[in-house]
Amino acid sequence: MTETSADPRSDDRALVQAVLANAPGAFARLVREYQGLCWHIIQRMVRNPEDARELCQDTFLKVHQHLHQYRHESALKSWIGRVAYTVALRHLERKRIAIVDNVTGEDGDLSLLDSIGDGRDLEADCADEEMHGHLLAAIDTLPPLPRTVLTLYHLDELSIPEIAQVTGLAAGTIKSHLFRTRLKLRETLETRLGVPS
Repeated sequence: MTETSADPRSDDRALVQAVLANAPGAFARLVREYQGLCWHIIQRMVRNPEDARELCQDTFLKVHQHLHQYRHESALKSWIGRVAYTVALRHLERKRIAIVDNVTGEDGDLSLLDSIGDGRDLEADCADEEMHGHLLAAIDTLPPLPRTVLTLYHLDELSIPEIAQVTGLAAGTIKSHLFRTRLKLRETLETRLGVPS
């Protein structure tokens, strides 16, 4: 298989080579391309716009300093997402903010989670604006890790393997977080709005 410009991996490789060669505008292009993902990950983790801005700058500084270590084994998006996630995680650790609550836990019955979905489509359930607003408010109350995993999956539409690359969590742990977080959101919405399950 030959690489073409339509292949994201070849685009990643070309961009990384341009940045490493100090090509004019190459790093600015990298920042423009990935700043949205970086902001989403960090803002969802830390929930403070000033901290998020500073941590995004730290992320791209680290990306610039360590880009020579990128080995093209994963998509550049996943690698940069991992850097952003790690920067946010360290910030939360320094502030002693728990990233999960005791109810969510780490792993559940993964064989059950792998074979049975929850059968609900969050987007369809929240079609009207009022419900959508309540859903976003409920998401904001989640601890950093479940909130980030949920929004990476449903809002940024990253696959479970991509989220695993970003967070370093096992696929089963991610599925567990998604399953439990959706149940928790459903319970929250049912309580607030009297919506039947």
